[in-house]
Amino acid sequence: MKMSILRCVVLLLAPLSIFAAQTQDADYEAVAEEYIKGYLAARPMLGTSLGLHEYDGKVSDYSRLALDAELSRLRRFDNRLSLFDAGKLSQRQSIDLRTLQAAIKNELFQRVDMSIFERNPMVYARAADVNVYLKRNFAALEDRVHSIVLIEQQVPNILIAAKTNLNPVLPKPYVELAIQIAKGAADFLRKDLVEATKDLKDDRIKADLTESNRRAAAALSEYATWLERERLPNASPDFAVGEEKFRRLLKETELVDLAPDQLLEIGLTELKKEQEVFAAAARIIDPNKSAIDVYKEIQKEHPTSENLIPEIGITLESVRKFLIAKKLVTIPSEVRPQVKETPQYRRATSFASMDTPGAFEKRATEAYYYVTPPEAEWPDKQKEEWLTSFNYYTSDVVSIHEVYPGHYVQFLRLHASPASKVEKVFSSYAFVEGWAHYCEKMMVDEGFGAAPEKNATENDTKRAAKYRMAQADEAMLRLCRLCASIKMHTQNMSVADATKFFQENCYYEEKPARAEAMRGTFDPGYMNYTLGKLQILKLREDYKAQQGSEFSLLKFHNELTNHGMPPIRLLRELMLKDKAKWDAVL
Repeated sequence: MKMSILRCVVLLLAPLSIFAAQTQDADYEAVAEEYIKGYLAARPMLGTSLGLHEYDGKVSDYSRLALDAELSRLRRFDNRLSLFDAGKLSQRQSIDLRTLQAAIKNELFQRVDMSIFERNPMVYARAADVNVYLKRNFAALEDRVHSIVLIEQQVPNILIAAKTNLNPVLPKPYVELAIQIAKGAADFLRKDLVEATKDLKDDRIKADLTESNRRAAAALSEYATWLERERLPNASPDFAVGEEKFRRLLKETELVDLAPDQLLEIGLTELKKEQEVFAAAARIIDPNKSAIDVYKEIQKEHPTSENLIPEIGITLESVRKFLIAKKLVTIPSEVRPQVKETPQYRRATSFASMDTPGAFEKRATEAYYYVTPPEAEWPDKQKEEWLTSFNYYTSDVVSIHEVYPGHYVQFLRLHASPASKVEKVFSSYAFVEGWAHYCEKMMVDEGFGAAPEKNATENDTKRAAKYRMAQADEAMLRLCRLCASIKMHTQNMSVADATKFFQENCYYEEKPARAEAMRGTFDPGYMNYTLGKLQILKLREDYKAQQGSEFSLLKFHNELTNHGMPPIRLLRELMLKDKAKWDAVL
C-alpha cells in the first residue's frame, strides 16, 4: 500500500518537474531574445552581415553616452543570466545559456579589460566598413548604395567621437596599425568603392554617393594625420593585458581553466613536435638539404597566374571527393562554393578566404571561395614570389581549412541544423578556427595527398611528404601565435622579440613575421587556432575511448558539428557520458 502511494506521488511530481523545466526554458529564451535584439541594435552592421536587412544603412553610435549605455546593458544582462541555474534548464538550453554568457563575457573583456574604445584607435578606423554592401547582392545596387551613403554620412561623427574617447597615451602598435587602416580605408573609398559601384544608373544616388564618399574619405585621412601628429609621438610600447586578465579571457570566453604558463608549456612542446615532423618530411624529399631549403623548392611548384583560379577549382573538387570517399563528415548540401578572384577592394587583406552568407540571409545565399591572384602590373619577380604561397600543397591545405571540411562545411552543417538564434549569432573563436585548423591535420593523417598503399613510387612518397610539410608549416605558424600571445601578454615579450620568434620557429621572413607579431598585440585570442585544435583532438580521443568499436570519424565529426559553434568545453558535456571527463579539455 505504501509503495503504491509512493508511486502515485512520483507520477504526480514528474509532470510538475517537466513543467518547471519548461518554464525555466521559456524564461531564459525570453531573456536571450531580448539581449540579442539590443545587441544587434547597438551593432547594426553585424545585423546586416547576418542577413537581417532591417539594419541596412545603420551604423553603431560611438558617442560616450551610447558606449556607456551599452556597457551598462551588457553588465545588466550578465547579471540576469547568472540568476538562471543551468542545471534546471533542459540540456539544449543549458548549453545555449552558457554559450551566451561566454559571448557577453567576451564583450565585457574587450570593453573593460582591453578598453578598446579608449585604447584602440583601430576600432574607429574600421567602424564604417561597407564591404558587406558590396560583396553580396542582397538588394538592388541602388538600394545598397543608398545604405552606403547613410553610413558614410556618419563617418565624420564617428571620428570626432574617436578623438573624444581615446586616451592621451595609446599603445604604439595600435596607433601604427590604425594609421595604416585609416589611410587604407580612405584609399578604398576613393578608388575601390567607386569602381565597385560604377554600374550605378540613378544620377541622384550617384551624386549623393560622390559627396558622402568625399567627406568620409577626407575624414579618414584627417584621422590618420591626427593620429600621426597627436598620438604617435607620445605612444607607449605597453599593450599587454597581464597574466590575471589573460587567464580570465581563457576561462570566461572559452571555458578553459589553465594558467597561461601551463598552456605555454603545452604550446612549446607541440611546436617542437611539428618542427620535427617538418624536418622529417624534408629528409624524405631531399636528405642533402636543410628543411627550409627543401620547403623553398616545394614553393616553386605552383600554377601560373592564368591557371590559378581554374586549377584551385579542380583541386577543390578532388578535396571534396576524398572527404566523401573516406566518409569523414556528412556534407548536407550539393551546392558548391564558387571559386572566384578576390574582389579588388578586398585584396589588400585577403590571400584566400571563404565568404558564406549570413546565418539569416534569405536573398544572397551564394557562397564564394575567394583567391587573390598576383596583380597584372606587378613585375615578374613579385608575381613569382606571390605565387609561391599558392604552391600545390599549401593551397590544398588552405582549401581544406577554408572549404572542405573546414569553414564552409561547418557553415553548411550549422545552416542545416535546428540551431537556436543564440547559436546562429554567437560562436566560439576556438571552435570556429580550431575546427578548420584541426581539419588540415585530420585530412593529411587520413591520407590526403598520400601515396597509394600498394606499388607506391619514390615520387608518390615524396609527394606525400610535401603535403605533410605544408600541413606542418601551417601548424607551426598557429603554434607560434599561441606562444607569442602568451609571452607578449603575460611575460613582457616585445614586438621585436615576437617578430624574431616567428622568424626562428616557423621560418617566416621579417615582414610577415612582424605582421604576425603586431596582430598579437591587439588579438591575444589568435592563440585559439591551436587551442581549439588541441581541444578537438583531446575530445576525439575521449570520445573514441567511450564509443569503442562503434567509433568512426564520420560519427565523431557529425556529432561535433551538430550543435552550433559553442565553446568546446560544452561539446564535451554533450558528447561524453562520463562527467569526470568533462573538464579535461587538454
